Amino acid sequence: MDVLVIGGGNAALCAALTARRAGADVLLVEKAPEPFRGGNSRHTRDIRFLHERGDRYVTGPYPEDEFWDDLRRVTCGQTNEHLAKLVIRESADIKDWAMEHGVRWQPPLRGTLHLARTNLFMLGGGKALVNAYYATALRMGVRVLYETEAQELILSDGRFEAAILRSATGQLCEVEAKAVVVAAGGFEANLAWLKRYWGEAADNFVVRGAPYNDGRVLAALLQQGAKPVGDPQQFHAVAVDARAPKFDGGIVTRLDSIPFGIVVNRQAERFYDEGEDLWPRRYAIWGGLIARQPDQIAYSIVDAKVMHQFLPSIYPPIEAPSIPALAERLGLDPPSLVRTVERFNRAVRVGTYDPSTLDDCHTEGLEPPKSHWALPLDTPPFYAYPLRPGITFTYMGVTVDDHARVVLQDGRPAQNIFAAGEIMAGNILGRGYLAGFGLTIGTVFGRIAGREAARAAGH
Repeated sequence: MDVLVIGGGNAALCAALTARRAGADVLLVEKAPEPFRGGNSRHTRDIRFLHERGDRYVTGPYPEDEFWDDLRRVTCGQTNEHLAKLVIRESADIKDWAMEHGVRWQPPLRGTLHLARTNLFMLGGGKALVNAYYATALRMGVRVLYETEAQELILSDGRFEAAILRSATGQLCEVEAKAVVVAAGGFEANLAWLKRYWGEAADNFVVRGAPYNDGRVLAALLQQGAKPVGDPQQFHAVAVDARAPKFDGGIVTRLDSIPFGIVVNRQAERFYDEGEDLWPRRYAIWGGLIARQPDQIAYSIVDAKVMHQFLPSIYPPIEAPSIPALAERLGLDPPSLVRTVERFNRAVRVGTYDPSTLDDCHTEGLEPPKSHWALPLDTPPFYAYPLRPGITFTYMGVTVDDHARVVLQDGRPAQNIFAAGEIMAGNILGRGYLAGFGLTIGTVFGRIAGREAARAAGH
């Protein structure tokens, strides 16, 4: 066989499609059963890409300098600039390439997501994207095995020789290939691994992504000499409804209410600026913030006047006629929550309220401040959503070069081992997140990995 692709999400599919188009014989192994194929990609809905003008799918241009500035800001400079700019530049043809492989886009969405200019939205969401790529891959002759796990990688002096695969029936087989693309995600679904860095707090995390991303392939690469990259405590994690399922709840469990009110912890105290920046640049910090609060729980509180300005949760809000009554329903100390709300209301300086931009409604003399969209909580009934950290994917992974080759601890690039997607995203995402950018990394590096793997296999 020419190319073995380990993983079944967007990055793996882009690699398989590209390698097959180059003439390689390709086998893709997906750990999930067919109905749940696609990893975290099936929970996505949009992708960020470089473009010089608007069209029927985006409302305006998104040039390279702005794209880079957005990424630099959310990562606070913790990114490999060379690889980051490679992703940005190589994203320019994503719209057309994806359409050529079966994906369909939808017109821009309106509302408070602030993504209509920068991001493409998939018609049918990530599940439709995954289905389109699988259909195209099968037509092109890519072989796919579901419920198949890569249990072991056999390497010789940093060179891939074979993989030990385990089928759904438990049968083991050894598969040799001239090159391998590893696109099996991070270790976010492995709570024991998360506990190494977070302790017992990890028991309170919600894994909103696929339950199959246990990091087994990542661990195998690291144990056999791959150079690690990224902080093991960093991840893409958002605020999700605390009532969400432990695994695989997906994007519908995310809560977008935070900028419209206040967020308090178990002590009924605010702990961060809810209006720091536009939501696509700041929504992904809230998972980590809540993870560092007592019992990893927080509460988003809003009043009636803003209740219909954000995407609702799939779970109904907790409602009460007064702040003390709301505290009772949340299990918080009523006098403490009343003090927090009164202190916030006194500090609010209302200007021209506009949730579509960085407005001038802010607080004064309050710590932490609320920099934008600050309105007093004064219109009953009052509502709350319980929040947990919703982990999407971890950032610690393997180091790669600009050919998607896995870099070994001695600095040499492996000649026939390539990586794409979440398993290598930590090269570019040292911290923070930019909405739709994980899919961008997976698409760009998936295509690079597929091209280079086919070349390593002689095509």
